[in-house]
Amino acid sequence: MSDGDVIESDRAHVWHPYTQHGSARVPLAIKRAKGAFLFDQDDRAIFDGISSWWVTLHGHAQPEIARAIAEQAGILEQVIFTDFTHEPAAALARELSAVLPGDLSRCFFSDDGSTAVEVALKIAMQYWSNVGEKRPLIAALENAYHGDTFGAMSVSGRGLFTAPFQDQLFEVVRLPDPSAGDVLAVLDKLIADRGHELAAVIVEPLLLGAGGMHVYGEQFLRDMRERARRSGTLFIADEVLTGFGRTGPLFACERAEIEPDIICLSKGLTGGFLPLGLTAVREEVFERFVSDDRSRMFFHGHSYTANPIACAAARASLRLLNKECKARRDAIEAVHRERLKHLSTHPKVRNTRVLGTLGAFDLADSSGYLDKIGRALAEYALRNNILLRPLGGTVYLLPPFCTLPEELLNAYEVIARFLDIS
Repeated sequence: MSDGDVIESDRAHVWHPYTQHGSARVPLAIKRAKGAFLFDQDDRAIFDGISSWWVTLHGHAQPEIARAIAEQAGILEQVIFTDFTHEPAAALARELSAVLPGDLSRCFFSDDGSTAVEVALKIAMQYWSNVGEKRPLIAALENAYHGDTFGAMSVSGRGLFTAPFQDQLFEVVRLPDPSAGDVLAVLDKLIADRGHELAAVIVEPLLLGAGGMHVYGEQFLRDMRERARRSGTLFIADEVLTGFGRTGPLFACERAEIEPDIICLSKGLTGGFLPLGLTAVREEVFERFVSDDRSRMFFHGHSYTANPIACAAARASLRLLNKECKARRDAIEAVHRERLKHLSTHPKVRNTRVLGTLGAFDLADSSGYLDKIGRALAEYALRNNILLRPLGGTVYLLPPFCTLPEELLNAYEVIARFLDIS
């Protein structure tokens, strides 16, 4: 198809996510990608400063992952995962269990980040039902984002994203954002007052992503996990964004030296090539579902559970998370720290922060997610061959791990020019 045909077909038939079609610009047609760059129909190279919504881990069209996908597609592309298994899923579960923090030895496959969270919530609730206790409450952080399905929305921060569905969301006990409030005091009171009702605490460890790229301290995470442990409450770590090296180590929980009861994974799981979700639990949690009584099994599944091609991609991506990859992540972090230190003196910049391969700051006087300043920056950056997608007045860079220092420095230079002229 020509560029015009792609756009015409898109405008006639496609409904884009998080897009107001009454005012959005014509979408840009991308024909190929390589490394840290996207290429449009005119072969213009565009630096992917956000890893295409945080999924592209090692770079676009990464050859080892592409090869693994092609090989697996010619062997076994799909099989029902109830009563059957296959090498890509079994091997991936074994390999992940070896690198996940703690005793997360049982892996349940799903389709994406939202479903990985739904699985975790349902496991936590049925766990208590299976042990004969009624624990209907989930505690979650203010400003959290866990996905767009109903359970995931329920445990996400309430606001613009969830307002149309408010009456259909289940009750959640809200804990303060650890970057802004005394989460521990509120959690202590909750456990003292209603600990016997509390099924689980769910957190985005160290980084509240879509809620504004809020970074909080490792000690807060350790203290929350310890309180959950002492009270017997399950602790769920949503590492859909933070997993696979984004925060420095392979997992944010590893950085904070904690071991959750349940972990949710997606996005970078396949290196960004294919959708795949995974929820891993401790063996003790899994054992509560094992019985001669079929009514105690976990009632959940998806048509594409443990798709062999996606699992093959994930195994290839996992092999690439080696020492050389860690060195590249460290180089990205070094550029973030140097450039954000410089930008921190700009009158339009506040609250600079770095966490592994994430660099972020807030624009002074921004009015929130719908503030036009973020959109203006995104448009300016794209005209200068940089893909950004600010969260309202929160500007961030989260590039693929293959990014070279000079490529990231150029992105910061474009941002700096915008700040000077806006």
